[in-house]
Amino acid sequence: MLLGFPLLSLVIWLPIFIGILVFATGGDRNARLAKWLALAGSVLSLLVAIPLYAQFDSIMSGMQFIEYHAWIERFNVHYHLGVDGISMPLILLNCFITPLVVIAGWQVINNRVSQYMGAFLVMSGIVNGVFSSLDAILFYVFWEASLIPMFLIIGVWGGPNRVYAAIKFFLYTLMGSLLMLVAFIYLYNVSGGSFSILDYHKLPLPLAPQILIFIAFLLAFAVKVPMWPVHTWLPDAHVEAPTGGSIVLAAILLKLGGYGFLRFSLPIVPDASQYLSGMMIGLSLIAVVYIGLVALVQADMKKLIAYSSVSHMGFVTLGFFLFNAYGIEGAMVQMISHGFISGAMFLCVGVMYDRLHSRQISDYGGVANKMPIFSVFFMLFAMANAGLPGTSGFVGEFMVIMAAIKVNFWYAFFAATTLIFGAAYTLWMYKRVVFGAVASSKVEGLVDVTGREILILTILAAAVLWMGVYPLPLTEVMHATVDDLLAHLSRSKL
Repeated sequence: MLLGFPLLSLVIWLPIFIGILVFATGGDRNARLAKWLALAGSVLSLLVAIPLYAQFDSIMSGMQFIEYHAWIERFNVHYHLGVDGISMPLILLNCFITPLVVIAGWQVINNRVSQYMGAFLVMSGIVNGVFSSLDAILFYVFWEASLIPMFLIIGVWGGPNRVYAAIKFFLYTLMGSLLMLVAFIYLYNVSGGSFSILDYHKLPLPLAPQILIFIAFLLAFAVKVPMWPVHTWLPDAHVEAPTGGSIVLAAILLKLGGYGFLRFSLPIVPDASQYLSGMMIGLSLIAVVYIGLVALVQADMKKLIAYSSVSHMGFVTLGFFLFNAYGIEGAMVQMISHGFISGAMFLCVGVMYDRLHSRQISDYGGVANKMPIFSVFFMLFAMANAGLPGTSGFVGEFMVIMAAIKVNFWYAFFAATTLIFGAAYTLWMYKRVVFGAVASSKVEGLVDVTGREILILTILAAAVLWMGVYPLPLTEVMHATVDDLLAHLSRSKL
C-alpha cells in the first residue's frame, strides 16, 4: 500500500481491465479507438509502476508494498502480493516495454486490431501478477495464464507456420509447469497446510526431497528461460510471431524462468541448488558457447536473434549458480539489459520486414544507402548485443564473468567466449544487411524510419546507453535482497 492505494493490485488489474475494454471496442470498426485506449492503458500502467521504484526502500531486504487477503480459505490460499529487489525491476521492465509494443503495432496490424492490442495489455497485467505473487497457487494461476495471450498472438497474427509454432510453445511450457504444481502440493503438505512462498523458504527439507523438488522446478523454469536442450520452441515461436510478439517474448516472458530460479529454486531448496550447481553451470556454458555457434550459421535474422537470446540467457543461469553477489546481481542486470537489447533487435528486424517482407539476410545488402537513420540505431543495438563497453550488454556479462573467475577460471574462460561469438554473429549479420552496394531493386525502394519508429528506437537506445554508463540505480535496489539470499544459501548444509 502507498497512500492507501494498493499499487501492486493496480499494476496487475489496471492493464487487464483496460485490455478488456479494448476488446469491447469490437473488431476493426473502432480500430483507432482501440489503439488509443491501449496506448493510454499501457502508459497509465507504467505511471502506476513508477512509485514502486520511487518509494522502494533499498536498505530493506524483505517484501514491500505487501497486500494480503483471504481467497480460498478452505485450502489456505491467499491473495498475497509483495515485491523485493528481485521482482520490482522486472515489473518496471514489463511496464516499460508494453507501451513500446503498442506503438510498434500502430500501423502494422490492420486486422483484429482491438484483439491484438488488448492481448498485450492483458498479458502485461498477468506477468506483473507472476512477479508479485507470494502465494504458490496465485503464482501458478498467473504463470499458466501468461501462456494464453502469447499463444493467441502467435497463432492469430503470426507467419505461415504460426499454428505449429503456437502449439509447440504452449505444450512445451505447459508440460514443464505441471511438475511445478506437484512440487507446490508436496510443499503444502510438509509445511502444515501453507501455500505461502515465504514459508517454504524456512522449511528444513532433507537433501533427497530437495533434489526432486529442484528437478520439478527446473523443468518449469528451464523451458521458460529457455536453457539448452529445451530451447527448440523459441526459434520457431520468434520466427512466426509478429514483431510485437517477438519483442514481448524475448524482453519479458523469458525472464519468468530466471525469476523462478531466484524466487523458488535457490531459497526453497538451497542444498539441492548447491549439490546440482555443477550441472546447472555446465548447461549454462553449453548455451553460451554452443548456441552462440548455432547463431553464427543462421540465414534468418529473427532466428539468429532468437538463438542469441538463448546464449545470453545462459549467462543469467550461470550467474545464479555461482552463489556470489557479482553473479546474481550480474545475472539480474543481464535480464533487464537483454529486455532492452533483444526487444530493440527484433524491432529493427520488424522495421525492415514491414518494408521488404523478408527476414533472410541474403535478401538485403546496402540498407545504409537507403535507411541511414535506421542504420545508426541498428548499429548501436548490434554493438550492445555483442557486449560493447558503454552499453547495457556489457555490464551484466562483465559482472558474471567476474563472478565466474572467483569460482573457477575455466567457467570464466568459456563464458567470455560469448564476447567473441556474439560479435561474430551479430556484426557479420549487420555487415551483410547494412553495408555494401544496394543489393536489389527491392532494397533500392526502401524508405527510412518514420517518426513513430524513431520514437521507439530512441527510447530503447536511451535505455541501453543509460544502463551501460550508469547501472547504479538498478543495482542498488538489488543489494539487500541478494545479500539476504546469499546469507540464506550460506546456511545450507552443503
